[in-house]
Amino acid sequence: MSASGTPGEARAGAPETAENGPAIVLVEPQLGENIGMVARAMANFGLADLRLVTPRDGWPNEKARAAASSADHVIEAVRVFSDLASAVGDLNFVLATTARSREIPKAVFGPREAVREIRNRQGEGQAAGILFGRERWGLTNEEIGYADAIVTFPVNPRFASLNIAQSALLMSYEWLQAGLAEGELPTRFAIPVNDTTPAPKAELVGLMEHLESALEPTGYFRTPEKKPVLIRNLRAILQRPGFTTMEIRALRGVLSAFQGRKARPDEGDDG
Repeated sequence: MSASGTPGEARAGAPETAENGPAIVLVEPQLGENIGMVARAMANFGLADLRLVTPRDGWPNEKARAAASSADHVIEAVRVFSDLASAVGDLNFVLATTARSREIPKAVFGPREAVREIRNRQGEGQAAGILFGRERWGLTNEEIGYADAIVTFPVNPRFASLNIAQSALLMSYEWLQAGLAEGELPTRFAIPVNDTTPAPKAELVGLMEHLESALEPTGYFRTPEKKPVLIRNLRAILQRPGFTTMEIRALRGVLSAFQGRKARPDEGDDG
């Protein structure tokens, strides 16, 4: 085996990687740009162990680094091997990606089933990897022989060809997705939940009084006799939603705008 780079920890500031994620093994990749795009796809979904088997243009490759779009922690940890046997030598379970039908007696998974199998095996302490073939003709039968099972993507049979970056992205996505609870998003991308605690009653009363003062000069209350009933109805309407502090401040800002003046500091002017 000949290898360059080390599988050490990602450099400072690199995104977190999926714990025990599978190795991504590219067999004789031809273009540095494709290697870089694979690295970027891996980084997008938390994978970091990228292995290359005799890349055509050698390694390191500046075109790969440029195409990786700052996924430097993946690029810097790349390991290069002189043959496939060495690249998968430390793995217990290997999948081969291919779209072509072959007379090889191996189990065939879709990508979702495949990553579930990987996670199950890694839960038992097994190291796993996924093989991707050359840009022009994929993996040979001999190379697929190193795999325990095959992964085939559910694509349009009339246009079934995927490049290695697309294939790696699909598998990386399924890997991350399989580790999330139903409806969960990675923490970095989770939509923040606003505080929905109802505002203190004093703030609600302030809104009611502000609305009354804003309506007074408009003639809304019509006659002094009707004013108490109209105020009571308005207060009932304002009480119902359970406005938060931020919502009350936003509403008071709107009232101030209609009154043609800036909101007081305690009223607020936005949400």
